[in-house]
Amino acid sequence: MASAPASPRLASSPPEATPDATAAPTGRNRTGPKRTGPNRKPLRHRLRRDRTLLLLCVPGILYFAVFFYLPLAGNVIAFQDYQPYLGFQQSPFVGWSNFTALLAEPEFWSAVWNTLEISAVQLVLYFPAPLALALFLNSLISNKTRRLMQTVVYLPHFLSWVVVVGMFQQVFGGAGTVSSYLNDHGVHVGNIMNNPDTFIFLITSQAIWKDAGWGAIIFLAAMASIDNSLYESAAMDGAGWLRRMWHITLPGIRPVMIMLLILRLGDILSVGFEQLLLQRDAVGTGAAEVIDTYVYFHGVVDGDWGMSTAAGLMKGVIGFVLIVLANKLAHRLGEQGVYR
Repeated sequence: MASAPASPRLASSPPEATPDATAAPTGRNRTGPKRTGPNRKPLRHRLRRDRTLLLLCVPGILYFAVFFYLPLAGNVIAFQDYQPYLGFQQSPFVGWSNFTALLAEPEFWSAVWNTLEISAVQLVLYFPAPLALALFLNSLISNKTRRLMQTVVYLPHFLSWVVVVGMFQQVFGGAGTVSSYLNDHGVHVGNIMNNPDTFIFLITSQAIWKDAGWGAIIFLAAMASIDNSLYESAAMDGAGWLRRMWHITLPGIRPVMIMLLILRLGDILSVGFEQLLLQRDAVGTGAAEVIDTYVYFHGVVDGDWGMSTAAGLMKGVIGFVLIVLANKLAHRLGEQGVYR
């Protein structure tokens, strides 16, 4: 039986559009109400839920607040003729006089030059040392040998600079093991610990021996995040250890390397106060006087609080500017840097 013909009205009319819940709103309603995730809970509930972790963070927050942020208020001394018995409120303000006197003092510029020279040598020699050590440890096949080597190279970090300098004195001093051996065999090196010409390389070697193992921890952690299938594929294609390191390991840890380099540039004017203070008298101020020791002797020892605080403030400002510029350069090179 033939079916009835369709109604002309129904045949010609298009189907009605049904509202689509997933379609993006248009016009004024494009933004719409702010949506929250299905599992998102109120702030009060989250604070109650994470109260144990938050309490664990309290000691660290108090540490930085008391010893790092609150002392920043003391930088007002740089603009005062500060007298300890008068305090911050009654000490007279002198404006930029402390900075003017500081820039006109030759001893300050000598300390700045020594600081930059030591920082440049340590940036070239010390900064690659933890990376090279991490690459060596990562290449060890035996896990037992790797853990043993890591423990051995980490231990010097926990020694104080007094112990480290004393050990180097027993080895490289005038009556030390190395100096005595070389002198007995016709190589007269004298007292290496008191030689101003080799002092930069001496303190750099001390820093490498003490902290290279500790600095390698970050690089080892970055290497552990690299996919092992990349190494397996490269090995199947015939790539040796050196090529795998160059094309897989180093590109994989490049963001970490750039971040640490940025932090190092920001700390370029700090080269180790305790280490240099212990050896300053042995080699003289011409080789061992840096900004940190200058601030200590002129501020704490001599009582020139305003000028020494001005020197410390200038060091902090220069370090902050270097971090910002280095981070912007990292962004231009396509890396994340320290912050976005």
